[in-house]
Amino acid sequence: MLHAVIMAGGSGTRFWPASRTALPKQLLSLVGERTMIQDTLSRVSGIMSPSDALVVTNESLVNAIRDQLPDLPAQAVIGEPCKRDTAPCIGLAAAIVARNDEDATMVVMPSDHVIRDTAAFHAAIRHAAALVDRDRTRIITFGIKPAYPAESFGYIERGEPLKSDDGIEVEIAAYPVKMFREKPSMEVAEQYLAAGGFYWNSGIFVWKAKTILDALAQFEPKMYEHIQSIADSYGSAAFDDTLATEFAKIEGKSIDYAVMEKYENVVVIEASYDWDDVGNWRSLTRQRGTDECGNTVIGRHLAVNSSGCIVRTSPEHLVVTLGVDDCIVVHTPDATLVARKHDEEAIRRVVEILKEKGWDQYL
Repeated sequence: MLHAVIMAGGSGTRFWPASRTALPKQLLSLVGERTMIQDTLSRVSGIMSPSDALVVTNESLVNAIRDQLPDLPAQAVIGEPCKRDTAPCIGLAAAIVARNDEDATMVVMPSDHVIRDTAAFHAAIRHAAALVDRDRTRIITFGIKPAYPAESFGYIERGEPLKSDDGIEVEIAAYPVKMFREKPSMEVAEQYLAAGGFYWNSGIFVWKAKTILDALAQFEPKMYEHIQSIADSYGSAAFDDTLATEFAKIEGKSIDYAVMEKYENVVVIEASYDWDDVGNWRSLTRQRGTDECGNTVIGRHLAVNSSGCIVRTSPEHLVVTLGVDDCIVVHTPDATLVARKHDEEAIRRVVEILKEKGWDQYL
């Protein structure tokens, strides 16, 4: 049976001031009417029941996520008491899933990606699940064919294509992973693009719950022990206390570093669906398009001799741009951002300065 695990603990600082500690990127409506986490759950509900989904987030967001995902059982939203990266998050989810379904196949994904071609996504997931069923020790990841030499993504270098699997033809392009590559410099990213055979690492995985738990037991035995202690208490009155105590003892590591870079039987499937990680304000132009002046607008905006701007406001609050080009303007009730579009990576620094000043009401 397929089980979805949605990782929803990110802070989305590059979307400040819309994204805040109490309402981060995945809980915002950035690319459509629904929030990003609502879109994520809806996307997987076409291939499994919502009751077979699990959301792992930080404990401060549990109630907000439960409010946004009322079809999920309350116990399906798990709040981490502290930040420990993706390996403990995924391991805990796998241990909980395996308690109820020893043969569970997991689909693991972030809560803040955009995939519009749902049918192609479902076909890719089903194909990955079939490959895992044929080789239960196999781990599947999805690679995105690079559209440009990105410095902000990790890369996957592929090997020779899988020709067949147990006599069954491989339906969608799939390759053994040759190597995982860290986020490169622009020069190296250009080399990857020119060479071919490299994908962006999407952070979406398919595997047997038992397989990832066995891998963690092999490579991260201390982490595995803490995870099992927490999972053993799941559904009991002791769960919250056990989670708080045991999770804090775990050394935080990414799943790439803890398992993927060390595991031998990893296969990458070339994603046949559209994908966007919506990593910054500029990505909204790709998702929402532009008006006749080349501006991307959410809310009420009047452009006078202005082009190439990204404006987010409310329907009730008018933003006027006069004689400005290539700017980001984001209005919220208590904070407004005005930035040059190509300086937006510095938004993270704004958040750091706010912390240094103790202006926590704006975080």
